[in-house]
Amino acid sequence: MTSAPGGGGMVDLLDDLVAERAYLDAAIREVPAERWETPSPAEGWLMRDCIAHLADLDQTAAEIAETGEFPNHPRRAGQGALAAGQVDARALSIPELLAWWRESAARMVAALRTVDPRARLPWAGLEMGARSFTTARLMECWSHGLDALDAAGVPAVDSDRLRHIAYLGCSARAYAYQARGMEPSAEPLRVEITLPSGAPWAWGPEDAANRVTGGAGQFCRVVTQRINYLDTALVAEGAAAAEFLVIAQAFAGPPGSGRPPTSASGER
Repeated sequence: MTSAPGGGGMVDLLDDLVAERAYLDAAIREVPAERWETPSPAEGWLMRDCIAHLADLDQTAAEIAETGEFPNHPRRAGQGALAAGQVDARALSIPELLAWWRESAARMVAALRTVDPRARLPWAGLEMGARSFTTARLMECWSHGLDALDAAGVPAVDSDRLRHIAYLGCSARAYAYQARGMEPSAEPLRVEITLPSGAPWAWGPEDAANRVTGGAGQFCRVVTQRINYLDTALVAEGAAAAEFLVIAQAFAGPPGSGRPPTSASGER
């Protein structure tokens, strides 16, 4: 078992992004309109806000992919934890919201298919390679999709597309420290996880003393801060491995608050 990126080239990655979006779309399209007003696990966000967030950022990503520049129009602040696009979207009917998301996603994918995989694209004050930029959009779709599905009462079904999110979470290890104003750990780290199909996936040197092992679903939920690592069966060997599970974030920008363990003791 060797360390590997998410797998495949830009075309395969974009196909997986399309598949992830299509899965989420199919899972929520028949949810009754009143259920879209249900609070999600994201504090202050309704189910509809999760999808509005995806639509808003996919639209921004499309503009970046088309121009190579971050949009120069101001992004207005929202109310509380919500961005302005989410606030505005609360005036939309559910069919209108879904149409906005679908149109934004289709435009984004079409634009990304024309981008040189070696290109650098701006995002959240950073520059990202085109593949990382695309992987981040898949990660956002999956992670915010989890919150939307939870609010809808629809069980999430994981796929081997999680390998892309696992890679993003691992490769952002140093960034997770920097986002918190911490010195990145110099300790080598090995991550060995099992994808939903049963296939193994690994990252990092095989002889690393610090190791994380377990299931891909739980690992990806930890690096996207959808679950506290104490509520998982992930095994961390070594102090640096345990620290990584505490601070990991697969997303750009300031560190999130994460989610507290479901029990006061934090027992698995």
